[in-house]
Amino acid sequence: MVKKSSSFLWVSLLSLLLVGCSTNITNLTPKQTSRNANGFYPIEAAFKTTQQSLRWSSVKPSVIVGKEFFPMRSTPMMTNRWETLIQVPAGVNVVYYRFKFDYTYNNFGTPPQPNSKLSPTYRLEISDK
Repeated sequence: MVKKSSSFLWVSLLSLLLVGCSTNITNLTPKQTSRNANGFYPIEAAFKTTQQSLRWSSVKPSVIVGKEFFPMRSTPMMTNRWETLIQVPAGVNVVYYRFKFDYTYNNFGTPPQPNSKLSPTYRLEISDK
């Protein structure tokens, strides 16, 4: 009987470790926007994590459009939101983009380790209305 409860305890602890750290990127950009004269469009995201070892000062987010990277800056008065402007040429009606968050985290017995989180691909539609 002791062996069964001991095995259950180990399986439960392992499950908690595997599910314990979740990291999510939330796209805060509307799916559609109207075309503007300057060709720059705001893109915004929130980065949420339960990873206690993440070094927030190391977070370097960017937006990827094709092969171009647009660095993001922290949104004023927010701790986990970033924004940038992407340039879209006249005549382009749809842009596909992703977020990439590079960061470091503390690791036992070693220097801080690099890691990154990549979002799914999002679509921004630009209308001439």
